[in-house]
Amino acid sequence: MKPPARLIDAASNRAREALRVLEDCARFGLDCTPLCERLKAMRHGLRAALDQLPLDRAMLLASRDVEGDVGRTIAGAGEYTRKGMGDIAAAAGARLTESLRSLEEAAKGLGAPDAAGTIEALRYQAYDVERDIGLALAGGRAPQWRLCVLITESLCRHHPWDTVAAMAIDGGADCLQLREKELSGGALVDRAQRLIAMARPRGVHVIVNDRVDVALRAGADGVHVGQQDLSVAQVRTLAGERLLVGVSTESIEQAQRATDAGADYCGVGPMYPTTTKDKPRIAGVEYLREYLAHEAFPPHLAIGGIDDARAEQLAQAGCRGIAVSSFVCGAKDPREACARLVKKETTRQA
Repeated sequence: MKPPARLIDAASNRAREALRVLEDCARFGLDCTPLCERLKAMRHGLRAALDQLPLDRAMLLASRDVEGDVGRTIAGAGEYTRKGMGDIAAAAGARLTESLRSLEEAAKGLGAPDAAGTIEALRYQAYDVERDIGLALAGGRAPQWRLCVLITESLCRHHPWDTVAAMAIDGGADCLQLREKELSGGALVDRAQRLIAMARPRGVHVIVNDRVDVALRAGADGVHVGQQDLSVAQVRTLAGERLLVGVSTESIEQAQRATDAGADYCGVGPMYPTTTKDKPRIAGVEYLREYLAHEAFPPHLAIGGIDDARAEQLAQAGCRGIAVSSFVCGAKDPREACARLVKKETTRQA
């Protein structure tokens, strides 16, 4: 009995440790109650599965031989290096699934099919939780932009769209979003590439609205999706980490789902009535305040009906980034319009 007892003792220790690390990542890295609850339930489930084995705790402890464990001194490449919370969770997730597989096979070898089945079910739960926590921790990579200008040609009343974009950059915009619903895919790629060519040398990011394929083909920095568009997970299956993913949200519930899914930033709004989009519900400044109260939420861009006076109101509420469209695109002097918006934000933060 000694060899399987040693294996079960070591593998169960590894599994419990991995579960605790993942739970701490969910608790302190994500502030995510549902993930914490799932991981806690898995810890209890593991304890129940071990109780089904024909080995009691005393037998497991008596079999433990730390000094004699030949694997204790074997360290793999990168064993003592982690680049962040995501790496910590990834290592713990791999450790958990591997340990559960060892426990499952050991249970079969001990003639304990019920325990093996319980551990197998836990292993499949572990695959799911490894995915969910990994995607959640992969989000939030976007910088906190101060001003994102949504470029739509039909709103550019006084200048060509590319002139508006260039003047917006001159005025202090640090992000441009290409939002053109009517252009074909090829034309949209060409336009995105033109935006990137003028923006990237200036350190300005370019986001494409809705179209993951266009964002990838053009080499954009990210894609922005609405509640009825592709989910964050669907974008990740196509783009992995090559694109930042922004999500439009109108409520804390939507923001929490976007955060849990691994969104890199959230659009927060609409703040005010707007003629750009027909929105039957105005989320308002109170939603912005609720969003900002959640420290684990990713960077934000308040959006909807924002002009320079409203930008000041939002800044006073704690807003750090706004997204505007017609106020800049329709301005006689887009550079000066952006400069006024940036000044409101810079003055408050100072």
